[in-house]
Amino acid sequence: MVRRRSVPWIYRYSRFIMGAIAVIGSLITAYLTVISFTGGSTACPVDPAVGVSSCDLVLQSSYAKVFGLPLSLFGLLAYLAMVIFALSPFLVNAETNKQQRTQLEKATAWLLLIGGTSMAIFSGYLMYIAFFKLNESCIYCLTSATCSVALFILAIIGREWEEMGQVFFTGVIVALVTLVGTLGLYANAGSPLASSGRTPIPEATTAPQPPEGWPVTTTSGPDEIALAKHLTAQGAVMYGAFWCPHCYEQKQLFGKEAIKDIKYIECDPSGKDPQPDACMAAKIQSYPSWTINGELVPGVQLPEKLAEMTKYEGSQNFKYTMPY
Repeated sequence: MVRRRSVPWIYRYSRFIMGAIAVIGSLITAYLTVISFTGGSTACPVDPAVGVSSCDLVLQSSYAKVFGLPLSLFGLLAYLAMVIFALSPFLVNAETNKQQRTQLEKATAWLLLIGGTSMAIFSGYLMYIAFFKLNESCIYCLTSATCSVALFILAIIGREWEEMGQVFFTGVIVALVTLVGTLGLYANAGSPLASSGRTPIPEATTAPQPPEGWPVTTTSGPDEIALAKHLTAQGAVMYGAFWCPHCYEQKQLFGKEAIKDIKYIECDPSGKDPQPDACMAAKIQSYPSWTINGELVPGVQLPEKLAEMTKYEGSQNFKYTMPY
């Protein structure tokens, strides 16, 4: 009597586990995509030193969009693809179509390996950007990265491969292609408008001094001054706090001459001419925030974005952009 070889449990259940992980990743990225399109804030603890959550800072950075669309949208599509790759063989009846199911399992195993490898490499690069470029962390991004790495590991150990050398070779090629593509995709993300001669604003290097915080050091151009006057005429208001580094960045984008024409409300009672009641009435939850056309717009806004939101039709040869 010949005994059948015992199949390791990981081979039997790996696809179910991968499907579940991919569903979790899909839910996370779907949530972040909705937040990005609606302009809302994530359910993430607000950093009291900044007045906004680290999650929102990461999601508002220039690295969080690709081709003008939220990066999370592409992540959602990738996770949904992994769900299909992992679970589609179970849609075929193994008793009546055993050969077809075996072929589908083999084909999707390679797709899972390719998808898992590329997602793990891409997520690793994004974690590097978050921690070392933006100096921020995002629990949603970390969770998504963990899901990607888990999918990559399970794609390798979740089945018995006939040729591990081919698996290794494929993984290396996919990893290199993904890395090169990612570096090319984000080649100009650190200074998105550098090609048009925009200068990254200098960042604060000292502690803020109450009641005014850091002195604005950039010099306004005529277009910054014209936009500032237009914003005030349209009723736009900027809310912030003297100690908020991102409020300082917003001021630096306009320059010391133009910022005087912006209607600014100080929310910290220790700041200059504070109006905390006005900030509470406007339901300000993070700094800086703008009220434009009756809507609350959180976060640092580039001048061209403010011009777009207020239908500014003047010259937009602005001098500065963000340093990251």
